[in-house]
Amino acid sequence: SIVQGPESPISRVPSPGSSESPLRPEDSVSESSFGHPGFEPFGDHTVNASWVAVQELERLGLGQSVDLYVCEVPVEYQAVQSLLPSLWKQHQPQLVVHVGVSGIATTVTLEKCGHNHGYKRVDNCSFCPDSQCCMDGGPDCIDSVIDMDLVCKRVNSSRLGVAVSVSKDAGRYLCDYTYYTSLYLGKGRSAFVHVPPLEKPYSAQDLGRALQAVVGEMLELVGQSEDDDHDHHHYSHQHHQHAH
Repeated sequence: SIVQGPESPISRVPSPGSSESPLRPEDSVSESSFGHPGFEPFGDHTVNASWVAVQELERLGLGQSVDLYVCEVPVEYQAVQSLLPSLWKQHQPQLVVHVGVSGIATTVTLEKCGHNHGYKRVDNCSFCPDSQCCMDGGPDCIDSVIDMDLVCKRVNSSRLGVAVSVSKDAGRYLCDYTYYTSLYLGKGRSAFVHVPPLEKPYSAQDLGRALQAVVGEMLELVGQSEDDDHDHHHYSHQHHQHAH
């Protein structure tokens, strides 16, 4: 899974304004590897809350069955385009979770989808894609395979003390750009979490605990989905044998 900072995912690989982390299945079914990248500072965010939160998550961990990889992502379009493909190829993650900061957020926000068009704001290098889009010829919007409403419901019912919400608009900046790219590369096996600035109202410790809970639920759902796919494949195979 990849977590990024200011605009960041969970992973050892950095992406523009975000942190990301990849989850990849290990030889043992009981183990996964999880990467968590965080975004570097940008704009008015001299300290990127998403990167701080990802570092706190790294300290807390996700249990012995999950290997966590963390990285800070540059808030740069071109860096994202070169970094994410190498991240997916190197780690072959089961899930990538990006974590970013939102100056207007007051809750930990789970983004449902990434968008291909509308990138008009310049990055930390004063660069903006001429096409204002992420992937030429790609779909306008890509949804995550993760049921964000269910993750939100489960974490809020756990009385964690940190409010979680869902969103369909990741902002058309590096967070959204990174998320769409990751969803495109991973065929939907990605997630993006926006966190509010530090102490507005949550501390780094609060945000770290929230990420731990959110990512834990996401991994459980991904594991269940893979089990279902395996069972379906096994049934189809048996049925095919019986037919012959």
